[in-house]
Amino acid sequence: MRPSFAAPLRSLLRPSSGLLATPILRAPLQFRPQLQRSVGPTRSIQYATGNKIREQPRLRLGTEAPNFTAETTHGKINFHEFIGDSWAILFSHPADFTPVCTTELGAFAKLQPEFTKRGVKLIGLSANGLESHHQWIKDIDEVTGSEFTGKQSFPIIADESREVAWLYDMVDSQDLKNIDEKGIAFTIRSVFVIDPKKKIRLMMMYPASTGRNSAEVLRVVDSLQTADKNGVTTPIDWTVGQDVIVPPSVSTEDAKAKFGEDNVRVLKPYLRFTTLKK
Repeated sequence: MRPSFAAPLRSLLRPSSGLLATPILRAPLQFRPQLQRSVGPTRSIQYATGNKIREQPRLRLGTEAPNFTAETTHGKINFHEFIGDSWAILFSHPADFTPVCTTELGAFAKLQPEFTKRGVKLIGLSANGLESHHQWIKDIDEVTGSEFTGKQSFPIIADESREVAWLYDMVDSQDLKNIDEKGIAFTIRSVFVIDPKKKIRLMMMYPASTGRNSAEVLRVVDSLQTADKNGVTTPIDWTVGQDVIVPPSVSTEDAKAKFGEDNVRVLKPYLRFTTLKK
């Protein structure tokens, strides 16, 4: 017998359970998620608020990044207004004063000038309050040698209630121990690269146990911007200055007209490289 993928959902809709599964598109203003897990083959993160069950939104590449207002270490922001005409990277951290997060924030702070050169604004998120953030920043500078307390540092969102984390599907569904003293699940290590049109262009998800590679985040920004500007794609391990790939949608004839008669290397009809002019 084939397993029923709807079984977990039907169990939530039984009248005797007193629960109602209600999909929503926006996070409620007053929202304190309490983690519940359904059983079965579907990955379902659900939060009980009163007698309702709500699932985290499922974001996709190319969809608009959800807007929100939040308190940050740089004051209150409207996320879309913060992005403006720039690119943006929103990345989450489980908690302040934790070892992996401290190394990550220091690394991103050191690389911020490189992101700024590319027109990218950084903004972090952690499930603690502003006072905790400000105190933690001092530790980050001391331990990593960053200059997070300087005027050019990026803001960190105070998301104690996990409202923004819920909106961006950041809440941990894997590690049962990744919770705060109130039993509320912390976030995983998420990265969202968002373009000036407020579209989600790239997502990365890491468990709480694994630190990210800040250089890789910078590399994928280079790849996205290069692809947008030149109408190309980038191969494995590509970095700026290396050859790029002519996409299948462009004929070899058109590629030679665009990039130069002698500047298209055809390895296979579907695999063609070109060198971009500096």
